[in-house]
Amino acid sequence: MSSSNTSVVMLPGLLCDHRLWTHANSAFESERQVFIPDLSLDASIGLMAERVLEQAPAQFALVALSMGGYVAFEIMRRAPQRVARLALLDTMARADDPARTKARRGLLALAEMGRFKGVTPQLLPMLMHPRCLETAAAQVVQDMAQTMGKDGFIRQQQAIIERPDYMPLLAQIRVPTLVVVGEQDKITPPPESQLIHRHIRHSQLVTLPDCGHLPPLEHPEHTTALLRQWLGNA
Repeated sequence: MSSSNTSVVMLPGLLCDHRLWTHANSAFESERQVFIPDLSLDASIGLMAERVLEQAPAQFALVALSMGGYVAFEIMRRAPQRVARLALLDTMARADDPARTKARRGLLALAEMGRFKGVTPQLLPMLMHPRCLETAAAQVVQDMAQTMGKDGFIRQQQAIIERPDYMPLLAQIRVPTLVVVGEQDKITPPPESQLIHRHIRHSQLVTLPDCGHLPPLEHPEHTTALLRQWLGNA
């Protein structure tokens, strides 16, 4: 690992952990410091961001997927000087509309009643492209959710529900920014990433075909190649 290369912080999404970034981590860990924090410990996006900032290197490139994107926006609001580059995968900057908030509160209530089932095979089509449903990647998604468990899900869902609208922040972002979205993402569909791209000056937008909400697992090689290009000589 070269000490001269910029460190990379990789933020997982809801019900995800370090396994989301296995391919990219393996590709980068020999050349730079890689830090993948646990985002299951706090019940607010602000506290998650503070924990990351306390543990992360002084300056870093920041990669984030879905819920991790909300944490990334909060980091950019609190400590933009520490972020050298930003990559946002399958996330959104807008706050939830009332319908989405209602759905989240319903899931939260079910979990609090002890009816948390993780990511079931029935739920996988919402997260992944059909070609991935019978693969090892699908099993990783289910295993991560089981590891996270009910308590982690409740904390994360509460944090997501109460997060602020990050749209006003986007115009202030000046670092090189990569925006990636799966063409078939049903959770944060392509228009959300297109909106982010339009409001972050000089950002790059990449749409991945045959891909749902989880590019690092559905297209690991392509995702890592995009991140390597984004990192450049940093």
